[in-house]
Amino acid sequence: MARHLTFPLVRTVGFDGALVTFADTMSETANRAALAFRSELVRLQWAEVTESSATLASAYVRFDTQRTTHQQMLHKLQDLVDQRDWYNTPLPTGRRLWRIPTVYGTDLAPQLDDAAAAAGLTPEEAVRRLGQSRVRVLTIGFAPGQPYLGPLGPEFNIPRLQTLTPMVPEGALVLAISQFVLFSGPTPTGWRHVGQTAFRCFRPETNEAFALNPGDELIFEPVSREDLEHISANNENGTGGATCEEIAP
Repeated sequence: MARHLTFPLVRTVGFDGALVTFADTMSETANRAALAFRSELVRLQWAEVTESSATLASAYVRFDTQRTTHQQMLHKLQDLVDQRDWYNTPLPTGRRLWRIPTVYGTDLAPQLDDAAAAAGLTPEEAVRRLGQSRVRVLTIGFAPGQPYLGPLGPEFNIPRLQTLTPMVPEGALVLAISQFVLFSGPTPTGWRHVGQTAFRCFRPETNEAFALNPGDELIFEPVSREDLEHISANNENGTGGATCEEIAP
């Protein structure tokens, strides 16, 4: 018998964790709710909370079990959930808009044509739509500083590959299920490699090792291969020619 869950759903996770889930699949509104709820947790600075994070559709809390019980934490989280409509709460302030130079296709990103065909588009139309898409950092995961980005238009709700691509380089922009991932290091992947950037998501040599934060927004603007080669040759700061501006509240 199928289980019918009611969201938001507050529950325990492991020895010292709790999870507030806003949907059973990723959606723009569920991700917005997760980001807003986690931001409020940060603002409140509950003494018993040792760590929090946001995923595609949930907010996670780790807490000190010497200072509170699971039941007390669940009640406290449920009280916070009930205080407002998190699905319509504005996104947190302090977010940034990044514009990142990107080469689509060529031998640098050889699976663009395949992705375009899967989306029912010509390669040129796919580049036009992808290059104009403004996507949000939905969550950071899989590797240090590595963002999942979206949502893209429904035409890009294409499946993962049946077999893994053995390796894509740092800065690779890959696509599946209406999302991008911008790889923070060389990685095997089952997503299609459609673009290449010189942007470094993970910069352990700096004070802010993660270049992006959940809620930031990005546009991957098309450039020529020659332009990207010039950028890569002068990329000491790792930004790959990207520009950045604050998003107004």
